Amino acid sequence: MKKTILVLTCASILLYGFSSKNYSNKELVKAIHKVESGGRTDGKIIGDSGRAIGPLQIHYSNWKDATDFDKSIKGKYSDCHDLDYSCKIFYAYLNKYAKGKDAEDKARIWNGGPNGNNKSVTKAYWKKVKNNL
Repeated sequence: MKKTILVLTCASILLYGFSSKNYSNKELVKAIHKVESGGRTDGKIIGDSGRAIGPLQIHYSNWKDATDFDKSIKGKYSDCHDLDYSCKIFYAYLNKYAKGKDAEDKARIWNGGPNGNNKSVTKAYWKKVKNNL
């Protein structure tokens, strides 16, 4: 019986992978930083055809949404070039849209917007993030 349970457990892990629920927000933001900018913090990082900035590649609408949600975050959009400031935006955005969700949902929401965890297009993004966790 124990052998059967062990085999089934191993098979489940091989088929479905480990649960993403055990990753902390700190680990997640570090992985997203690697995916979005290769872990860079130098200079003015601009991506997505000029529509996103900084090490976490934050769009203006996401910055505005996060700062409207968390009034304690001051500053301006260009501050997103700073990693520490970008992390504040990241945490505020996830507190608004992904509270209580696992790392996969959080990453997919970060990539695809408030309902990004329900969009099939964000599955590939999650794979990239998971590979960096």
